[in-house]
Amino acid sequence: MNLEGARVLVAGATGVLGGALTAELAARGARPALAGRDPARLARAARAYPGAPTVLFDAYAPDSCARAVDEAAAGLGGLDAVVTAFGSVAFGQATQVGDEVHEYLMAVNALAPAAFFRAAFAIMRPGSMIAAFTGVVGERPQAGMADYSASKAAMCAWLVAARREGRTCGIQVLDIRPGHLDTGFADRPVAGTAPPMPAGGDPRRLVIAVADAMEADAELLHTTPDGTPVAERRA
Repeated sequence: MNLEGARVLVAGATGVLGGALTAELAARGARPALAGRDPARLARAARAYPGAPTVLFDAYAPDSCARAVDEAAAGLGGLDAVVTAFGSVAFGQATQVGDEVHEYLMAVNALAPAAFFRAAFAIMRPGSMIAAFTGVVGERPQAGMADYSASKAAMCAWLVAARREGRTCGIQVLDIRPGHLDTGFADRPVAGTAPPMPAGGDPRRLVIAVADAMEADAELLHTTPDGTPVAERRA
C-alpha cells in the first residue's frame, strides 16, 4: 500500500494510539478520516487535519460503526484502509467478573471492530486494507484478565478467517498485537484494578511500525519482550 494519498479511516482517533497513528499516516501523505465517540474530543483532534471528515460512533452500537464507515467513505470519496484503535479492558478473576462486564468487553473489543470491517469489505476495492489493534493477550491469555483476553482472542480469530476471505478479493488484513504500552489504557478499566505491570512500550515507536507494516502489506505485527516491533508478511 502506498500511503501517499491513501484514504484512511482511523476509528479511535481521539485516543493515544489512534491519535498517534493518525498523525503518522498524515505525515506520510495519507488523507485521514477521524472517528470517535466524544464530539468535543473529536473536534479538537480534527483541528490538526483541516478538511478531514469526522464521524461519531458508539462501540456498543454496531450499526453506528457501519454508518461511520459509510460516512467516512462519502467524505473522502472512498476508502483505502480502515484501522480500529479503540477498546476497553477489565481486570479480575474469571469467576468474579460479572456477565455484564464480559458482554461489554465482547461488544467493544470484538463486535464493534467486526462491524467496521464488514462495512469496509462491502465498499473497498482490491489493494485496500483493514487493520486492528488486538494485543498479545489475544494469543497468550493472562490470569486476572480472562474476559478481556477472550474478547481480544475473538477478534484475532475473526481476522484470521477474514484474511483468508480477503485474499480472494485483494483486501489485506493486518493484525496488530503489541504487548503492554505506555498509553494509560490499563488505568481506565471498566472493572477491577490493574495488577503491577512492567514499564510499557513506546506508542510512538509502535505506530511508526504500524505505518511501515501497512506500506509493506504485512499481515501481522507483534512486539518482542523488549518492545521491538516485528512485522510479518504472512500471519
